[in-house]
Amino acid sequence: MIIRDKPELLQLLFSVRGSVLPKILPRVLIITGFAAGLVWVDQTVVTLPHTNAAPFAVFGIALSLFLGFRNNAAHDRWWEGRKLWGRLIADMRSLSREVEIFIPERADRHRILSLALGFIHAHRLNLRQLPAKAAPPRWLSAEDMDTPHPPCTMLNKMTEVIAAAAPDGFARRALAQRLDSIVMSQCGCERIATTPLPYVYSLLIFRTTYLYCGLIPFGLIETAGWMSPMFVGIMAYIFIGLAEVTEELAHPFGETVNGLPLDAMCRTIEISLAPHLDMPAPAPLRADRFYLS
Repeated sequence: MIIRDKPELLQLLFSVRGSVLPKILPRVLIITGFAAGLVWVDQTVVTLPHTNAAPFAVFGIALSLFLGFRNNAAHDRWWEGRKLWGRLIADMRSLSREVEIFIPERADRHRILSLALGFIHAHRLNLRQLPAKAAPPRWLSAEDMDTPHPPCTMLNKMTEVIAAAAPDGFARRALAQRLDSIVMSQCGCERIATTPLPYVYSLLIFRTTYLYCGLIPFGLIETAGWMSPMFVGIMAYIFIGLAEVTEELAHPFGETVNGLPLDAMCRTIEISLAPHLDMPAPAPLRADRFYLS
C-alpha cells in the first residue's frame, strides 16, 4: 500500500511508485505505434476509411460506465477487506484484556495470546498464498503449518486452552464470543480472497477497451493527422490504466503496491499484545519508498 501525502506537480507528473504505468506501458506503446502506423499508411500508401468522431464519443461513454461499475465493485472489495482487518485488530486487543480478566494462570494467558499471534500470521499467509517457510518461527511452528488449514489449527488450539483454563461458564462464554467474532472476520476475508469478480466483467472490459483504442484512430486521422497517435495513447493510458487499477483493487490481500498492508497490521497487533506477554513491543513497520507491506 502506498503511503504518501499529495505529491507536488513534478512528482504528480513523473511519480512511478504506486502507479500502474510500468505494467501498462508496453500495451500503451503498442497501441500508440499502431495508431502511428495507420496515419503513415493513410498519408503515404492508401487513403483509409475516415469516420466521424461522434460515434466514438458514445462508445467512450459506454466504456466509461463499464469501467466505473467495475471500479466501484473492486473498491468495495478493497474497503471491506480493510474493515475486516480493522475488526481483527480490535478483537485481538479485546482478547488480550479479556484473558487478563478471565484466565487466572499467567502461563495460560501467554499461551492463548501466543496462539492468537500465530493465528493472525497464519491468516495473513493464507490470504496471500505464501509458502510455509514464510511463517514467523516465533509464532508458528513447522507442525502448525503442515496442516490443511493453519489459521483454523491455531484457533482450535486456542479453544482447547480456553476450555481448560477458564474458571467458569461465564468466562468461557465471553471468550467464545470473542473467538466467534474473530472467525467471522476470518471467513469474510477468505470469501473475498477466494471469490474474484466475475470473469465475464474482465473479459468484456478488456475486449471493449482494446477494440475502442484500435478503432478510434479512424475517427481522428482526418482532423488530427499526426497528432492522432498522441490522443490515442492518452486514451489508452486512461482506459487500460483504470482497468488495471481495478484489477489490483479487486485483490486487496495481494502483495501489489495497492494491496492492503497486512504485514504492518500484523505488527500492530504484536505491539498491542506485547505488554500482555511481558515482552518488549517491536517497532512498527515503516513505509519503504512510500510502500507499506
